[in-house]
Amino acid sequence: MAPSQKSDQEVAAQFTSYYLQRATTEFAEDLDKVRAADDFKNDALQILVSALQQGTAMFSPEEQRRIVTAAARPASNP
Repeated sequence: MAPSQKSDQEVAAQFTSYYLQRATTEFAEDLDKVRAADDFKNDALQILVSALQQGTAMFSPEEQRRIVTAAARPASNP
């Protein structure tokens, strides 16, 4: 189903997944340092994920739909 035909809730779920993938890729080195810290406990992982997910609130539903739509397009060859 194309992103333009998905409900806002479906787009939001796809956007959250995309956003978290991008954030963890971009911040991989920093996240590894946080996880390796002596005071990082297992229960802190959920807090870290929740904090990263909060970043999705910066994007309106329309922006989320545009990003999901663009991410779904196959890469074009120059």
